[in-house]
Amino acid sequence: MSLHKSLKQKSSLVRRRNVLSRAERIKRLKEDDRWREGESSVFGLPKVKPAVVSAPSRPAKKKEKAPAEGAGEAAPPAAPKAKK
Repeated sequence: MSLHKSLKQKSSLVRRRNVLSRAERIKRLKEDDRWREGESSVFGLPKVKPAVVSAPSRPAKKKEKAPAEGAGEAAPPAAPKAKK
């Protein structure tokens, strides 16, 4: 049976927001050196693109390392099975 969408965990429901708050926009403008303290007004702020949030990365699969050439002996080939 599936889980009702209202009962899902909040962490799985986190999405990218389209609109930033005024404080977030001012912070973003300061980072881009587009905000002048005391000179700029908090009204009529320029548009600011929201930060791009990337999906959590999956852990990379470990690849088996091939033995280095000349380091140790190679495994002998498997012996053929005897027929009865």
